[in-house]
Amino acid sequence: MPVACDRPPLASHTVQVEVIRSRRRRKTVQAAEHGGVVRVLIPASMSKADEERWVAHMVARLGRRRATEATDLGARAAVLASRYQLPRPADVRWVDNQRSRWASCSPADGVIRVSSRLAGFPSWVVDYVLVHELAHLVEPSHNRDFWALVNRYRRAERARGFLLAKSGDDGAHA
Repeated sequence: MPVACDRPPLASHTVQVEVIRSRRRRKTVQAAEHGGVVRVLIPASMSKADEERWVAHMVARLGRRRATEATDLGARAAVLASRYQLPRPADVRWVDNQRSRWASCSPADGVIRVSSRLAGFPSWVVDYVLVHELAHLVEPSHNRDFWALVNRYRRAERARGFLLAKSGDDGAHA
């Protein structure tokens, strides 16, 4: 069953998908790639409409995961922290659970989490989001001092416009 995706998830825009229904599986859906085929395991009782929705979701998720593996966020954050004289984070990682933000920072423990939705975006946009979050390690709020730090990134205004256009009506922000 070929499935079209909005981003090039795996080797091409269309991937081969095998859906496996299980009577033992009650609620969970799982997907993995095996030999170029994405196997999606679903409950046997799932409707065809839910199956189609979940297959598209899981194929997109695998694509994002593959895209995130190509980017070492820790190394990029270290370079940006040095370049813009910002503190290095304790940890930087991709996450799949951010729906309303592009990224988040916990200044208390120095952890930055970046939404995997950014994985297919241009590197200068990802860099802007990292600079934004690194600035939170100095200034937790979005005050004048914070924006002065962020705006040292030369493509800040352009990146904000890009993210605004991508967020549409869902209100996503860094």
